Amino acid sequence: MNLKKKLMSAAGVAAATPLIFVLLPAGTANAHGYVSSPASRQAQCAEGSVECGAIKWEPQSVEGPKGLTSCSGGNEGFAELDDDGKGWAVHPVGTSMDFTWTLTAQHATDTWEYFANGERVTVVDDGGAKPPAQVTHKVDLSGLSGQQKILAVWNVADTGNAFYACIDVNVGAA
Repeated sequence: MNLKKKLMSAAGVAAATPLIFVLLPAGTANAHGYVSSPASRQAQCAEGSVECGAIKWEPQSVEGPKGLTSCSGGNEGFAELDDDGKGWAVHPVGTSMDFTWTLTAQHATDTWEYFANGERVTVVDDGGAKPPAQVTHKVDLSGLSGQQKILAVWNVADTGNAFYACIDVNVGAA
């Protein structure tokens, strides 16, 4: 092959390379976890019961620094999760509720925390253990009544990050 043909061939490959990457599906290498039951706000986005943006395809990716109190985990791309007026389903519950996390990447876990009105109602200490693909916690809500936004937080043990999910409930309605 002469030099001109080699250069044209290399130019063609270089021109096609960006197109190949655009056409490849996004992987879940950076996927982690979310509350799937009762359906958290990001789970509702993923199932299509609430119209959402990018979170629809990444319900497991609401990650941010530990200690935040927002449904979006401080991620501007998922800010719609912080919108209390978006039409989220409100789950009727009694005085306790099981919250099930679906984990697409199991990280060593420090704690799981559940908050209502900014106050922690439950903490589960995993002491650095690696959780299974699904984790369920029974949370006592007996000190609450009426509509509440529960912030569920999964604190990863070996990083400064946590995963966030908000679940809207009506305590005493079940």
